[in-house]
Amino acid sequence: MARLPYLNPEDLAEADRPLLKRMITLHRCLVNSPGAARAFSGLGQYIRYGAKLDPRLRELAILQIGWLARSPYEWSHHIKIGHDFGVTDADIEALIAETAGQPNSLEPLAKLVLKATREVHAGGMSAETFAELQVHLTNEQMVDLTVTAAFYCAVVRTLASLAIDVEPDYQPYLDRFPLPA
Repeated sequence: MARLPYLNPEDLAEADRPLLKRMITLHRCLVNSPGAARAFSGLGQYIRYGAKLDPRLRELAILQIGWLARSPYEWSHHIKIGHDFGVTDADIEALIAETAGQPNSLEPLAKLVLKATREVHAGGMSAETFAELQVHLTNEQMVDLTVTAAFYCAVVRTLASLAIDVEPDYQPYLDRFPLPA
């Protein structure tokens, strides 16, 4: 159960109501601070719709953070969103295997993106991994990948700290791809 109330549009000033155009529990809790919700949403929207990183690779990076953080909310939401951007069930199974150091079907660039994301999650991408990625990605894509991984580290910590509930519509994704205990 969330540690703060889930608000509805009628609980907000008229100018803040657009913050709840998606009535997901994360947004409904964040609007307890409309300014923070607006800033949070702005970067999230850029990552999803403006970043130059390949959308499938972006979603794999986000899923990697959700998996590492054992975040039911992030993991379930981005399985669904990932499907919308080309992530397959086979990709998700391969991400789980890759994280465990097991053989999998991911192509080398996806594996490298996941490695970089794991390093960001652990504190920062190594110079070696950064250099390897620069062979494949533009400077803009490098920044977009780094910001995506770092932002989603913040997202999973926000979700955990506020104890945001997973909506029932997303439970089937957790059932299909359960997080480890």
